[in-house]
Amino acid sequence: MSQDTPVVASLDWLDDHLDDPTVRVVDVRDAWEYDSIGHVPGAVSIPFDAFRRGGDGTDAAGGGEETATDEGMLPGVERFGALLGEAGISREDTLVAYDDEHGVFAARFVVTALMYGHEDVHLLGGDYSAWSRDHAVTTEAPGFERVDYAALVPDDRPLVDASAVEAAVDDPHAVVVDTRTRAEYDEGHIAGAVQLDWRALVDPESRGLLPREELLNVLADHGIVPENRVVLYCNTARRISHTYVALRWVGFPEVDFYEGSLTDWTERGRELVPGE
Repeated sequence: MSQDTPVVASLDWLDDHLDDPTVRVVDVRDAWEYDSIGHVPGAVSIPFDAFRRGGDGTDAAGGGEETATDEGMLPGVERFGALLGEAGISREDTLVAYDDEHGVFAARFVVTALMYGHEDVHLLGGDYSAWSRDHAVTTEAPGFERVDYAALVPDDRPLVDASAVEAAVDDPHAVVVDTRTRAEYDEGHIAGAVQLDWRALVDPESRGLLPREELLNVLADHGIVPENRVVLYCNTARRISHTYVALRWVGFPEVDFYEGSLTDWTERGRELVPGE
């Protein structure tokens, strides 16, 4: 199931591959949810805050100091590698991530893994609530031996900075997309950006992404088409992670990721405009 871009792994596909030792399931919910509510059998717990810069404030290898040195909220290559190594994950494994929030936190794991060179990584097509309707769950934590995971920084990361975002606003072949709520957009957004709440791409029944054609129609209604380069931002790059996965899943060839998002934009003194 290896892909060059992040794709969606269906619930049934994962159920059929739970016994495959090369398929590793990652639960990004809080640890108490993993332990008390239950989880997908064989899943390891890597909570959202653990792979988020400034999350728990500790080095995943066991030290007490923050070691993140990467852009925005990315945790840093050493910290991320230590997290996956501690979970017994190797670079050759197929990763499938899930949460219980329609995939937005799990998508952040997918994007983070891609940013550190793990190519075979996927978003579960539905969250834990969707999985637990018809599939087995457990409270038993699996045991995996720690391995050395050598994370790396690929040369072809889709990251862009504030200047590139500003230039994209005036590019007729690009569209800058604000994935926050309408209320947030109206309060202040990058001039020229179109507003698309990330949740507009979620199917409320499956709790995963909309079917492909329906998703493409929603995007087109907002002027977002595969022929244009898409530049994504939100506040802290969590919500754009979900939209990034969705766009790559339906085949958008050029999707840029403003990791700094509005946190970086405003820190640089750049202006926001109110709703239009």
